[in-house]
Amino acid sequence: MGHVSVHILYPHPRIPYHLHFTQPRFKPNTFPSPYSSTQPTFPVQFRRNTRSLSLMLPKSVPPAEPQPQTLNTKTTLTSFFTSLLQPRFSPQNPRTWILFTVLFIQILLLCNLRSFPSPSIPPPLPAAADTTTTTTTTVHHSSRTVDHCGSGKVFVYNLPDTFNQQIILNCDNLNPWSSRCDALSNDGFGRAATSLAGIVPEDLLPAWHWTDQFVTEIIFHNRLINHKCRVMEPESATAFYIPFYAGLAVGKYLWFNSTAEERDRHCDMMLQWIQDQPFFKRSNGWDHFITMGRITWDFRRSKDRDWGSSCIYKPGIRNVTRLLIERNPWDYFDVGVPYPTGFHPRSKSDVTRWQSFVRERQRHALFCFAGAPRRAFRDDFRAILLSQCRDSGESCRAVNCTGTRCSNGTSAILETFLDSDFCLQPRGDSFTRRSIFDCMVAGSIPVFFWRRTAYLQYEWFLPGEPESYSVFIDRNAVKNGTLTVKNVLERFTKEEVRRMREKVIEYIPRLVYANTKQGLEGVNDAFDVAIEGVFKRIKEQEQPQFHKWK
Repeated sequence: MGHVSVHILYPHPRIPYHLHFTQPRFKPNTFPSPYSSTQPTFPVQFRRNTRSLSLMLPKSVPPAEPQPQTLNTKTTLTSFFTSLLQPRFSPQNPRTWILFTVLFIQILLLCNLRSFPSPSIPPPLPAAADTTTTTTTTVHHSSRTVDHCGSGKVFVYNLPDTFNQQIILNCDNLNPWSSRCDALSNDGFGRAATSLAGIVPEDLLPAWHWTDQFVTEIIFHNRLINHKCRVMEPESATAFYIPFYAGLAVGKYLWFNSTAEERDRHCDMMLQWIQDQPFFKRSNGWDHFITMGRITWDFRRSKDRDWGSSCIYKPGIRNVTRLLIERNPWDYFDVGVPYPTGFHPRSKSDVTRWQSFVRERQRHALFCFAGAPRRAFRDDFRAILLSQCRDSGESCRAVNCTGTRCSNGTSAILETFLDSDFCLQPRGDSFTRRSIFDCMVAGSIPVFFWRRTAYLQYEWFLPGEPESYSVFIDRNAVKNGTLTVKNVLERFTKEEVRRMREKVIEYIPRLVYANTKQGLEGVNDAFDVAIEGVFKRIKEQEQPQFHKWK
């Protein structure tokens, strides 16, 4: 079939349309009169994807008058249409019908021009969208948005070294019992975990360290000074970061007979400095945030003789968002962030490789417990769990963490979590414990006995449906013998266990801190999730309906 293409120009530059006229075959001398009842139709096809129109036309029509074989390419569009409209064209001439059809379609398209979609980039899915996957690729939760700084920009204060670097340089004196220098080495990640050889895949061994649980201040500071959305001009910042190592500063004064003044000294000096800054004065601290690398209760001393610092209770820090490894669930400004684990991926491939490894791991024990009894506590719940574990035979594996055996992790802990379907997570010295995250990174399903251990702590980082990734058991029923842990966990089918484990594996990226200056390309780790959350809450505070006090 022959084709004639006519380009129709529109005022909208994104919509070039083409008309394709296709000539069907007719037997000679059988083309009917346009006025007869057997008049042929000219079907019009509008293909939206290709932005084209197709008209069926006769292959050969006896013209009313001789027509030129070609048009002069220099003839203007106006001259062309004028020639077509000359009276010498009769209704029997198909070109007349072409002209009428073209004009009709022009008018139709111009009237409906707004109804045609213009190209656009679809909006990204929310970071916390709950999408489950059983593939071996990176989980959907970790995908980054296209606009890297659309959420906000951060300004990092240049605090005097007294409040951060000098504290690290004094690492030999941060602990009354031993040096902390090894624990703070490698930008806070600690020594390489070479003893995990043979337990983790060989290519992932360099991503494992013996990381201390109290180093989030160093990790966040290093990432923020290299952040892609860091700005040097405070006028353009959404959020302001105070790089004060509050947890490391107070750590040496938490024990023995330190005075209240000693425990508060660094915090008092920092607040005196920050309250003199013009952008802190402008917002009274509402758009500022800080990492405090210990549990919130270490900074909430009410009386001089009580435990810890009183930093959080001081007026200058009242409106500052605080990132802590354990929060007070009833304090809006406390935000719980994951305890650091030993796994610090260097790339997206490290994450997907580890996810595949824990997904495919053969597990032999139903449940496990890593911890030590608290003999000083009456009715110690940990002792009850250890007793039930021993009574469960091969269904349970236990790691005795009496003393300092499990500080900063051991190969025995990781092996135990990798070998068990479930891991018991009673409260630690406080309501939370690092073991929650060691357990989940190993692909084991956590079993909780206090809702404050996780559900009311890490909302930004864990699924919104607790039953999708964890088990909750009434501790009082365990204490009085109504329930045993083994009997509860044996009720879950293999398919239910598989689904819960898959959800745990899906969320692993949000629970670990990457070992790169710029983060992981295409994956949001715990740091990224925390910073996005800070930006979001600061923007929410700017809404008219949000009430701020002075």
